[in-house]
Formats: sequence, structure tokens, C-alpha cells
Amino acid sequence: MDKSADLLPGTLDLLILKAVSLGPRHGYGVLLRIEQISGGSFHIEQGALYPALFRLEHQGLLKSEWGTSDNNRRAKFYQLTATGRKRLRVETESWNRLTAAMASVLNTSREEV
Repeated sequence: MDKSADLLPGTLDLLILKAVSLGPRHGYGVLLRIEQISGGSFHIEQGALYPALFRLEHQGLLKSEWGTSDNNRRAKFYQLTATGRKRLRVETESWNRLTAAMASVLNTSREEV
């Protein structure tokens, strides 16, 4: 059975911020980290990842510096800024409120209304 899940609009940025919050990563490493921490449920396409990284950096949520990857290639490594940490906290709280409300609605039985 396929464990993959479709991303809801707007969730990619939150996933990237969370992945980078766990330690600096290069672009492809961010993609692999998301797959790892989601238990393989989320498979991010590189064509979606790199524009999102650029956008988050442009918004001041990520900063980057050039370094060398594990396979000895030049790569851009990303890390959260203070603004990025704050946005991650706010978005995580918002997401948790939303999912709790959805779970409450979806778990309501006929006898409860």
C-alpha cells in the first residue's frame, strides 16, 4: 500500500522550515530530510523545492551559504533565521489548532449532536 500523501496548498513552506530547523541542509538534503521525518509519506519534487527555498530566503526566513556536500560537490546550505524560527513557531501553532478542530469535527458521532 502506498504511504505517500498529497501536500495541501501552503504546507511545503512549513515542511521546509521544520526540516531546516533540525540543522543546516543543502537543497537536496532538505528534500531527503522531509521524506525521512514524514516516514516516506511526502515526496517533494525538486521543481517545487528549489523555488520554495528561493522564496523563503527572499522573505528572510532562511539564510544560505555555500559549502561542500557529503559527495564533495559545491552546494548551498540553508539555515533558519530568527524570523524563520518565529514563523515556524506561529505556523506550527496555527496548523495544530486547525488539525485539532478538524479531528474534533471528523470524530463527532451522530449521538453527540
